[in-house]
Amino acid sequence: MGMPGGMEWILIALVVLLLFGGKKIPELAKGLGSGIKNFKKAVKDDEEDVAQATKADEIEKKSETTTSEKNETKTV
Repeated sequence: MGMPGGMEWILIALVVLLLFGGKKIPELAKGLGSGIKNFKKAVKDDEEDVAQATKADEIEKKSETTTSEKNETKTV
């Protein structure tokens, strides 16, 4: 069972047209497009949040290292 051929795609398109009608198909496509857009935006925002958290962790580790070095210098 492979990919549908040309006639099969035409048959699928006709069935979809009969089921949903000519007015509903553009609405469905618009909804699908906006859903994909929102998904991509959420993924991008999540990646930015992870990058910011990683950067904050690195800064915190540097300040801890600097603080511990200062404390070692004072005790010597």
